[in-house]
Amino acid sequence: MAHQAAPDANTRLFAPGFAGHSQISARTLGFWLYMLSDALLFTALFAAYAVLDTPMNAAGGPIASQIVNPVEGFWQTIAILGSVTAYSLATVALKTGNRAGVMLGIVAAMVLAVVFLGFGFNDLATLTAQGNGMDRSGYLSAYFVLILTHAIHMLFGLLWMLVMLVQIPRDGFNEMVVARLLNLRMFWQFQATVWVCVYIYVYMIGA
Repeated sequence: MAHQAAPDANTRLFAPGFAGHSQISARTLGFWLYMLSDALLFTALFAAYAVLDTPMNAAGGPIASQIVNPVEGFWQTIAILGSVTAYSLATVALKTGNRAGVMLGIVAAMVLAVVFLGFGFNDLATLTAQGNGMDRSGYLSAYFVLILTHAIHMLFGLLWMLVMLVQIPRDGFNEMVVARLLNLRMFWQFQATVWVCVYIYVYMIGA
């Protein structure tokens, strides 16, 4: 049987055996293909970082053990995982058609994401002020590009959430809104996964 997001919604959420065309399934598949390309992008950035993470490529500048703070990175990890948890709770509220619950979960996810980004931008600003910007060495270039690429994705996710906060009360849980909410969940979980890789490889192993 079709599972509806709300009593008055005409949205079918991946109903087994549904004979009609599911816009939600089609849009989710398309977004998975985009996510695969994003995974390749971050794989290339990690590969570049691994190659340039040597004293020779530091050009006399600082190396990972001198610029990363595992404790601060841990709090960033807690913030981004908390953000993903908050958004996941929003999707739980989506199943019952609870608009207030969905919006509250999104707002909580946004607040924790801003905390995460605040830590990261503060670190990069401090390094730049010390004369260790991304043009200082090959290693710092790889470090800045990796962190900033992830931060840009996070900022895009925040913008996406703002759009959804407008569309949910205006349009309800129609097929388009539900598809966007589900794709945003995948996108947000992927960003947390990338950050965990960054924390382990850059902050823990590098330190």
